[in-house]
Amino acid sequence: MARGYTCCRGYTCCQPWLLVSKFARWALSHLDIVINALKPSFLILMTWGHLLFTLLPPLSTFFSIKSETSASTLNPPNSATKMSEPASKAFLLFLTLIFLFFTSTLPRDLPDATTTTTTTILDVASSLQQAHNILSFDLQTQKSSTHTTITTSTPSFSNSSLSFSLELHPRETIYKIHHKDYKSLVLSRLHRDTVRFNSLTATLQLALEDISKSDLKPLETEIKPEDLSTPVTSGTSQGSGEYFTRVGVGNPARQFYMVLDTGSDINWLQCQPCTDCYQQTDPIFDPTASSTYAPVTCQSQQCSSLEMSSCRSGQCLYQVNYGDGSYTFGDFATESVSFGNSGSVKNVALGCGHDNEGLFVGAAGLLGLGGGPLSLTNQLKATSFSYCLVNRDSAGSSTLDFNSAQLGVDSVTAPLMKNRKIDTFYYVGLSGMSVGGQMVSIPESTFRLDESGNGGIIVDCGTAITRLQTQAYNPLRDAFVRMTQNLKLTSAVALFDTCYDLSGQASVRVPTVSFHFADGKSWNLPAANYLIPVDSAGTYCFAFAPTTSSLSIIGNVQQQGTRVTFDLANNRMGFSPNKCQ
Repeated sequence: MARGYTCCRGYTCCQPWLLVSKFARWALSHLDIVINALKPSFLILMTWGHLLFTLLPPLSTFFSIKSETSASTLNPPNSATKMSEPASKAFLLFLTLIFLFFTSTLPRDLPDATTTTTTTILDVASSLQQAHNILSFDLQTQKSSTHTTITTSTPSFSNSSLSFSLELHPRETIYKIHHKDYKSLVLSRLHRDTVRFNSLTATLQLALEDISKSDLKPLETEIKPEDLSTPVTSGTSQGSGEYFTRVGVGNPARQFYMVLDTGSDINWLQCQPCTDCYQQTDPIFDPTASSTYAPVTCQSQQCSSLEMSSCRSGQCLYQVNYGDGSYTFGDFATESVSFGNSGSVKNVALGCGHDNEGLFVGAAGLLGLGGGPLSLTNQLKATSFSYCLVNRDSAGSSTLDFNSAQLGVDSVTAPLMKNRKIDTFYYVGLSGMSVGGQMVSIPESTFRLDESGNGGIIVDCGTAITRLQTQAYNPLRDAFVRMTQNLKLTSAVALFDTCYDLSGQASVRVPTVSFHFADGKSWNLPAANYLIPVDSAGTYCFAFAPTTSSLSIIGNVQQQGTRVTFDLANNRMGFSPNKCQ
């Protein structure tokens, strides 16, 4: 008898049965994966089975005749031999073909029995409730607790020797535009985000093409006497900026909501008199009512640091264009800026905008937290700053902190890098990404910042949706789709090409998406930071988007609930989950 293993009612099976048996044991322990993999091939399996069982009788006869012919001259006829050998060979052929079928139809990257998929739970019911609540949020309640005027004296400092802390608020809790439903709110956010992304890529492109300051000319804007009495007019009905903070300007200090922006450098706010101002929630700043307001001269270092400037009567004029058609134009001045009860800083250079148009509705102006010389961080001589962004549908708030960076053992740290072509952006050393604990096949050069200033990935609080180069986005999305075959796919929404119908579900388990940094550490995202609702009916989309630009951006949706620290003194970045308080 041939050496082997006895099975199947006495038939003798050869060594391939071990492979089939091993595969069967794996399949039984991973039944959900096997079922999902075989769904599109079910009809093929049925056809193969029918064909094999149809061929078994003639195959058995063939093997029987051949066996009798070859053995008759050596051995006397034996009924058991004539029956067992052809049957076992036919059965072996059947098992081998089934084995080949399984190995050809299962995904090639299917994990083996020892692979563990890292998952996290998405609380569908909770996020849909937040989506409902933000539409009915009482704006007056929020205003009553945040609209204040500093009347008591606060400490004044000429530098950033002390720590400062400011509250941060999601946009919808400060300035509310009526939306008929949650989907229309999401679409307006995505429109603003596309404009924002285009603005950043346009800024980078100018830097890469070595456009000099002399090539940039301010608009020919002249303030005429009759314009001084022009009433305030609103800009576009959209509005820019997803997170606002509240600072005091002038002496006595008046409080204003300002957009937080790590993607630009110039600080500015709307000023009286206005030739063209958009609608904001606070009264427009009147520089004549402040004792610390001082125009900047054309010969000053602050004026020469502006990319676009001109002079009028010896005083410096500024203009900032944001690449989306939005701009602000006016006088460049220094003023006292106060940070709640933390104190105030004198002589902060900022723009006093008399002509402002574009997507800024709601905020009085903008705080530039970029890496340029005129940014608030540089003027404060800050050694570090950090922020934590609460969920945009939340009524809660968090803080923007200066000079209080603490990268503890629970912080995921990464290299902080600068682009020699543009000092505004904060680049992070990203080496790759994973889904479900398995590294995604992304070219090593995708996230690398090269010598010419191309490539790389920045961290930006003003961009909502993370943008990845196509060669990174496509394999990331495909890996996520492969591991979520138990979820029902639905049609695309706006810039999202991968969406799911989670209606009727309270929670779902999804593979964890992680960023992996150059120093070997990884940042695991909560499910709510990459699978977000786009309507109130239960449609959720994979919150990443592809771009053909060389620039990739980690947006604020992925940053929600994480304290993001910029350690400027040590060129390090930190990501600390659940540190918003």
